[in-house]
Amino acid sequence: MSSHGLMKTLSSRPRILENRDMAIRQLSETLINQIAAGEVIERPASAAKELIENALDAGATRIEIATAGGGKALLRVSDNGSGMDAADLELAVKRHCTSKISETLDDIRTLGFRGEALPSIGSVARLSIASRRRDSAAGNEISVAGGKIVHLRPAAGNPGTIVEVRDLFFATPARLKFLKTEKAEAAAITEIVKRMAIAFPGVRFVLSGPDRSTLEFPATGEDHLARMAQVLGKEFRDNAIALDAEREDVQLTGFAGVPTFNRGNSAHQYAFVNGRPVQDKLILSAIRGAYAETIPAGRYPVAVLSIALDPALVDVNVHPAKSDVRFRDPGLVRGLIVGAIREALARDGSRAATTGASDMLRAFRSGFQAAPQRPQAPWSAATSPSRPYQPSAGLGERPQASFDGLVHPTARSEPAFQPAPQPHAAAAAESLARYPLGAARAQIHENYIVAQTDDGIVIVDQHAAHERLVFEAMRKALHSKRLASQVLLIPEIVDIPEEDCDRLIAHAEEFSELGLAIERFGPGAIAVRETPAMLGEVDAQGLIRQLADEIAEWDTASGLSAKLEYVAATMACHGSVRSGRRLRPEEMNALLRQMEVTPGSGQCNHGRPTYIELKLADIERLFGRS
Repeated sequence: MSSHGLMKTLSSRPRILENRDMAIRQLSETLINQIAAGEVIERPASAAKELIENALDAGATRIEIATAGGGKALLRVSDNGSGMDAADLELAVKRHCTSKISETLDDIRTLGFRGEALPSIGSVARLSIASRRRDSAAGNEISVAGGKIVHLRPAAGNPGTIVEVRDLFFATPARLKFLKTEKAEAAAITEIVKRMAIAFPGVRFVLSGPDRSTLEFPATGEDHLARMAQVLGKEFRDNAIALDAEREDVQLTGFAGVPTFNRGNSAHQYAFVNGRPVQDKLILSAIRGAYAETIPAGRYPVAVLSIALDPALVDVNVHPAKSDVRFRDPGLVRGLIVGAIREALARDGSRAATTGASDMLRAFRSGFQAAPQRPQAPWSAATSPSRPYQPSAGLGERPQASFDGLVHPTARSEPAFQPAPQPHAAAAAESLARYPLGAARAQIHENYIVAQTDDGIVIVDQHAAHERLVFEAMRKALHSKRLASQVLLIPEIVDIPEEDCDRLIAHAEEFSELGLAIERFGPGAIAVRETPAMLGEVDAQGLIRQLADEIAEWDTASGLSAKLEYVAATMACHGSVRSGRRLRPEEMNALLRQMEVTPGSGQCNHGRPTYIELKLADIERLFGRS
């Protein structure tokens, strides 16, 4: 660039220091409010949040929200709360005037408290507030435009308050350029209403307007789960696990979805602190940590968490939008969330999501269409003459049967159908059907176990299920002692790049704790001398290569101590019953019994479901029998 061009560019830039010698002066009230509005009212959804919070603080049991133009043209919030008189209205549109706190921020028990929302909105929009107290014969109305009060006059109206915001940001047109499309802004308001609805199930919410279809959440009283079902869908009720835990006067309640009931984003995670909806990074991080190794990458759990604690132990004044909070003891809160969710998943999270059966039903089509004939693949039936599996432990106790050292299947093909079972075999199968996962009846495509329960059928992915069982066994052993290993008669030599060898050898001791013994074998090779005994036959080549790739991605100076469970999950995948492996009836039943007593067995280490349950009523509906 020429010197002339450079001087022209510099001269066109704002000259920030040219007013250095000017005297300091007090900003006008309107300008102060507009500056505050830049933090408090970022978009129409921010204004909706503030107005709904005011209605809730006023004790409203019915709140109606109407929008037009995504809230930019119109945002109206009507409530049946306590209302305001003329003197209250005059103060309400002035900055830092509030009825919710007095002299301290250590005991905030309301949603609003800063006294900035209404004056901030009035400074950038056309604001009108009509209100009437329940004990007053008439109401009043005040109007503010661009920060100036237009009028205050008597007005007719029902008890409660109606706040109407028109032409948002007309006084600061530059802000309009940063807003998204009307559809996106309308969706953001919908999300605000959903969060408020979950937090206050005793309040009826109605969201309507020409830019949207009407959305209504009838009040459910104290039935929080019913309100959650309204917002998150009725399937959440069937896939939610109740949470109730407490540590050092911090209480956590709510519901966490089973791992297989997951979504493609984190929009279905709701958190509340003393009734206040928040989007706190600490809480969201704790939810991710609680579901680690149970949900696939790119998928997110569904959860609704409510934290209650002394207001003095949490700072809600971190940001004017009040969506962030700071806990005095963040480690305590995170530990409480992670521990409570993991305990709930271990207790009740092994069941498969009901959505799996729903998807299966949708996949079926009534009627029959002839398909080209193809050779029939052999399958093994659990009612074969082989001795049926006799469980030696009751439900809730770990059976003695194990999958360690599974024998290879016989090369002899089984007939397509087996003879009818003997009476004693039928009785044993009927007894097994009373277990949650039932009695194995068949193995199809040498990968899926079909089991019969008292009220339906269960289809199990044998590889995914056994992978989870092996992982849980390895994880349990990690916290007790070094895992037992088996010495290979001939070490497995794996050729990999030299830099991958360096990474693996740097963590040889940590791998040894898992029963995997490796040594350097030249500059570009690793010798595998021992593998975890519980894995049986291991694909050492694939395991070493995958571990090398994973270490390259997340290796840190602190080593693998924080990732040992992740490594265990990888090993479990390489040492589980493979797809295509034919199982005997007793092996299939042993797998089902182990799944019933293993935490998290409803999904594999990658978060995919290990089984799908189909109720008899669903099957009968497919055939028009109900």
